[in-house]
Amino acid sequence: MIEVRLFATLRQDRERSIMLDSKDFPTVQDVLTHLDILPGEVSILLVNGFHKSLEAQLVDGDVVALFPPVGGG
Repeated sequence: MIEVRLFATLRQDRERSIMLDSKDFPTVQDVLTHLDILPGEVSILLVNGFHKSLEAQLVDGDVVALFPPVGGG
């Protein structure tokens, strides 16, 4: 299993933490597609605390953290 943690606006209409089977979601892009999140909606993408790309391979035990762009004024 992999854990996907969503932050700020990415939590809208979604859980804060989602568990997915790594066999069904081999890459971060597969996770985004499943959660209906567009790549442009993600500003920071971490796997086990390290910056990764959408093509990063996922394995059992990974923790994926997704943060949207920061807004404000």
